[in-house]
Amino acid sequence: MSSAPLDGLTVLEVSSFVAAPLGGMTLAQLGAEVIRIDPVGGGPDLHRWPLAPSGTSLYWTALNKGKRSVALDFRDPEGRRLVGELLAASDGILLTNATGRDWLSYDALAALRPDLIHVQIQGHRDGRAAVDYTVNAETGFPLVTGPEGIEGPVNHVLPAWDVACGLYAAVGLLAAERRRQRTGQGSAVTLALADVALAVAGHLGFLAEAQVSPVPRPRVGNHLFGGLGRDFATADGERVMVVALTRRHFADLAAVTGLAETFAGLERLLGADFAQEGERYRHRQVIAGLLEPWFAGRALAEVSAALAGTSVLWSRYRSFADLAGSGDLAKNPLLREIGQPGIGPLLAPGSPLVMDGAGGAVPAPAFGADTERVLASLLGLTAAEVRGLAERGIAGVER
Repeated sequence: MSSAPLDGLTVLEVSSFVAAPLGGMTLAQLGAEVIRIDPVGGGPDLHRWPLAPSGTSLYWTALNKGKRSVALDFRDPEGRRLVGELLAASDGILLTNATGRDWLSYDALAALRPDLIHVQIQGHRDGRAAVDYTVNAETGFPLVTGPEGIEGPVNHVLPAWDVACGLYAAVGLLAAERRRQRTGQGSAVTLALADVALAVAGHLGFLAEAQVSPVPRPRVGNHLFGGLGRDFATADGERVMVVALTRRHFADLAAVTGLAETFAGLERLLGADFAQEGERYRHRQVIAGLLEPWFAGRALAEVSAALAGTSVLWSRYRSFADLAGSGDLAKNPLLREIGQPGIGPLLAPGSPLVMDGAGGAVPAPAFGADTERVLASLLGLTAAEVRGLAERGIAGVER
């Protein structure tokens, strides 16, 4: 079998919540040994919802698959010293979103490891605190999300900026590690969550549109902005999302619904060209109005059979419960069953990157399960020495 892409790379992670743990897990699933170090007793996300019936956090375990878990007392100088020694004894790479801790700063740790790679995630570039939901609010997305005519902001449940930030952090860490291989130089990498949101908003054209367009971006509900896409109800109470991005998509949709001649006549009447994406969007209401009866008159199975083999992009709306109970997860090679400590058997995803050596799902450790093993392997501490640290509350050891 091929070796994993990041075999031999060790990363220390001092983190909580989403972005930094996701960045670390991304590296772990590509073969890096990621050692998550938490304060004794756990960080603020150890018991975050959702919870399993046992009380174990499904959130924490999902974001820490394949890592090692070490617990040390950050308030005690000896606990902080051990973090520094672990960093110096490993590959000298730290991923963290902990702020306001001078002992964990680049300057303090570079004194122990001059070629240190230090990736620091923070809220704003100037050091102000932020989380995904506050960054989302100030970037503008809640005011273009939701149905037409609604007043006030509409938040969404996906922490998109945390996710993007975690992936950017993994990329930045690997870029710094590659430069160190070439030059021997370490790096201080700072990544602000607010900058990630602004960067993505800029890359997708939202910021440019706000600067050059006299008309603000409207709310369009479930319509696809700038193209033809919307949800439709079926005769059996299901809903499907249908998207026609290209000329071929729309031609196939018109043919399968029997509306090709109707749409051609509508084009002549409106002086429009539905081969153009912008024209389909401009006249989306009337096009959707003509499509609605076709979907409403057919059950989901009939819709599925009719659209099969066409280029039309579509999918049934499913709840998470629908997805988990469908049997599709067990058939998908992305997922495999793991025995998760504190929870039991679960289908869990590995890396979505399909490449030689990319790892499948590995359970998250029980909290503090690897403290003794990591302190012994990296620092050469004996079992008696680790027990002594545990008795004094410096180290948390799973019992």
